[in-house]
Amino acid sequence: MMVREQIGDTNRVEPSEASPVPESGRGVLDVQDLKAWYGKTLAIKNISIDIHYKTITSVIGPSGCGKSTFIRCLNRMHEVSHGGRVAGRVLLDGKDIYDSDIDPVAVRRRIGMVFQKPTPFPTMSVFDNVASGLRLARLWSRRGELDEVVERSLRHAALWDEVKDKLSESGTSLSGGQQQRLCIARALAVQPEIILLDEPCSALDPASTLKIEDLMRDLAKDYTIVIVTHNMQQAARVSDMAAFFLADSDRAGTLVEYGPTSQLFTNPKDKRTEDYITGRFG
Repeated sequence: MMVREQIGDTNRVEPSEASPVPESGRGVLDVQDLKAWYGKTLAIKNISIDIHYKTITSVIGPSGCGKSTFIRCLNRMHEVSHGGRVAGRVLLDGKDIYDSDIDPVAVRRRIGMVFQKPTPFPTMSVFDNVASGLRLARLWSRRGELDEVVERSLRHAALWDEVKDKLSESGTSLSGGQQQRLCIARALAVQPEIILLDEPCSALDPASTLKIEDLMRDLAKDYTIVIVTHNMQQAARVSDMAAFFLADSDRAGTLVEYGPTSQLFTNPKDKRTEDYITGRFG
């Protein structure tokens, strides 16, 4: 049964007892009464949700309901947007990532992000794309160590066998699906704890999409993953938990329902969730 706990004017939507919460029961990310603006425009409001350790959480909903804004708030990317500002709290291991003494760069090292369109650095080789974050953060001490981390990251991204003889070639010379996995390898290289994926398969063909989905399931053994997707079949296939967003009358995104993906897709608690999943709108 869903439990709703009032926090101010916020409905916290907690996962049911059937949710795949780890042994410790702790949430890696505890989002409390989150609001975000672009200038004077409120984009999302009153979002409260716990995202648990080593689970894949899909964020679904129609266009314009604040899904991408939401995950950009989870690693402080939203504040670099023009006019972007945030209120509320995002707790990582109990510490608010928006506290004044927190370095945003350190947050983004722990919470990596991969965008909708593959974004390899065009002037860099495959090797240098993966190594770029390590070099920027000075997380390596010798060339051999750097080589090891790059290879390990490419292996974790299921890309090593395809590019091991192309490490000196431009990252943009790879196919679209390979470029997206290269971006995932780049994110993995700095050893994050959480990976945010903003519609990572929207520009890919079905075969490449399947590889990314397989990769996500494999990565979830070691990482917490949050994915924004418009593909209901993809959300059903890969995610453990699902959060349904919808814009309200003010066009601000709100969280309608959150729970185990199987429950949300087969027995949603809110009629709006059922209408969206069954294609009645959106």
